Amino acid sequence: MASAAPTPDQSQGMGGILGWIERSGNKLPDPVFLFFWLIAILVLISVIASAVDLSAAHPTEIDPETGNARIITAASLFSAENIQRLWVDMPKTFTHFHPLGYVLVVMLGAGVAERAGLFGTAMRAGVRNAPKALLTPIVVLVGMLGNLAADAAYVVLIPLAGIIFHAAGRHPVAGIAATFAGVSGGFSANLFPGQLDALLFGITEAAVETVFGDYTANIAGNWYFIAAMTFVFLPVIWFVTDKVIEPRLGTWNPANAGRPAEDEQGDKPLTDGERAGLRYAGLAVLGVIALWLGFTFGPGTPLIDETASPEAQLNPFYQSLVGGFFLLFLLAAWAYGKGAGTITNHRDLVKMMSGSMEDLAYYLVLAFAAAHFVAMFSWSNLGLILAVQGADFLGSTGLPAWALLTAIILVSGLLNLFVGSASAKWALLSPVMVPMLMLLGISPEMATAAYRVGDGATNIITPLMVYFPLILIFCQRWDKGFGIGSLAAIMLPFSIGLMVSGLALTIGWVVLDLPLGPGASVFIDIPTAANAGGG
Repeated sequence: MASAAPTPDQSQGMGGILGWIERSGNKLPDPVFLFFWLIAILVLISVIASAVDLSAAHPTEIDPETGNARIITAASLFSAENIQRLWVDMPKTFTHFHPLGYVLVVMLGAGVAERAGLFGTAMRAGVRNAPKALLTPIVVLVGMLGNLAADAAYVVLIPLAGIIFHAAGRHPVAGIAATFAGVSGGFSANLFPGQLDALLFGITEAAVETVFGDYTANIAGNWYFIAAMTFVFLPVIWFVTDKVIEPRLGTWNPANAGRPAEDEQGDKPLTDGERAGLRYAGLAVLGVIALWLGFTFGPGTPLIDETASPEAQLNPFYQSLVGGFFLLFLLAAWAYGKGAGTITNHRDLVKMMSGSMEDLAYYLVLAFAAAHFVAMFSWSNLGLILAVQGADFLGSTGLPAWALLTAIILVSGLLNLFVGSASAKWALLSPVMVPMLMLLGISPEMATAAYRVGDGATNIITPLMVYFPLILIFCQRWDKGFGIGSLAAIMLPFSIGLMVSGLALTIGWVVLDLPLGPGASVFIDIPTAANAGGG
């Protein structure tokens, strides 16, 4: 494959379906402005819907005068009430956007872990001494677990995998491809919930509340499912790497190598300080886990509501996990920094926490736009009306739950080719998708899980993925003629494998009705006036 790779001049674009995706996606505005345009379109649609009296029966509210379901009609966003609400409530609309608080809290800790070097050192330690026979599955597994480290997994682990594969006498690009598939294709797969869970379930919570009122998301609601994804995706990526991609790449030819990468020394052994830091971080992690177990099962059980119904008693524990992950990342990073010498005093810690907030500047702007789109969708009542009418239509088709979720996975994967941001896509889809599925008896946690399967599988083949050009540069370190088309071509088998295995996992999970996480199931009682408003 290397000998047939396009020249650098040819690598600037590609033909066929991937070329069309690249050209079409590049014509889309930035996700922030995409939301602003959608708001403008939403305003126009709301005016038309209000004029024609578009309506639906509310699934959970009763009209006290008639005793029947309350009829909800579309509200114009150009009405005096909604114009006033837009400008008067703007600060509240932004700051009460559920994902915002979840992400800011978790990232206060995770950002310190990245800056202190904990994530990078832990990933290096996990792969550099891997046995040659198990090299592929180890770098893939560390890649999937590395998505807890967000950007660090892309900029540290993926180029490091190329160096390690080269040192083992294997094709470096195969190592880069396998790790890219693990980090990005398996973006939602992990043994533990993390930043992505906080982000997506915050959006899910907002979507549920637009129709059914007060609802509290459980960020561990996909824990069992994403852990299963890890063990399903691992052999798939391993097989595709060793049996499909590496034989196709052939033997690496040093004559094709580009300029030496500046980070080629990334495979250097861990220093004594780094080893000490990892030990200290491990002790800190165990300490936080012990602390949370004490809060949950110790005297007074502050994280268990003993006065609630049995199924709701652990709600305080689930709700505490955002704060728990913040403390875990923060103390582990502080302990590592003390051992490795990257944190010398409390001022270094505060500086790193401030830097993690700087990294979220773009997300804050995106959250502002997304928050207003979600809120205005709710004010117009269109989300509720579309959810009710969509549920009625889908219910009339008689399609089983697994077929509905299969369609959602495929739609999510297709949309991901054009809109790369996981949070932006979910903010677009969830206000209709989540309530609609709830009205069909499918839980918000299952809707979120299905979205995650589709979103991850196509991450690695779209040229619009934010890290796609960076991965291309990593590959060109080893093959100067490697182009965008070359990268898309070697990642396509991974994408197909992840999509097929993810669909199979989802269908099996739904058919067997397995729990998705602690306190989270595939199916729920269809919301009615008698049971609405639960959390």
